[in-house]
Amino acid sequence: MEIKTPDAIKTDLLEPLDYDYRSRRDIHIVIEQPEYSSVCPRTGLPDTGCITISYVPDQTIVELKSLKLYLLQYRNVGIFYENIVNRILDDLVSVLHPKQMTVTGKFTPRGGITSTVTAAFP
Repeated sequence: MEIKTPDAIKTDLLEPLDYDYRSRRDIHIVIEQPEYSSVCPRTGLPDTGCITISYVPDQTIVELKSLKLYLLQYRNVGIFYENIVNRILDDLVSVLHPKQMTVTGKFTPRGGITSTVTAAFP
């Protein structure tokens, strides 16, 4: 397996859709991807966990299949936990321009250590 760098992640897979109720009310959307995987850049071992995206949209929402395809790109990417959640947050904010967004990664224990990492906008 070839380990790729984070530069291999393409944001053009993310498809924004109009949020039709934007002028009527705010909503809070929570999306979970419980089968997230990437690779530890130091050891080459697989990292797995659950990525949770929580946001209040402004003009657009994310199309879920496009989000799934975007997240699947990480499968062979060497990236640390802390960088994963920040990168996903930055990419989604740049495409969706939400009012607020939080990305949390709850990663499967390895060596008896669990990690949960959260990044937020604004």
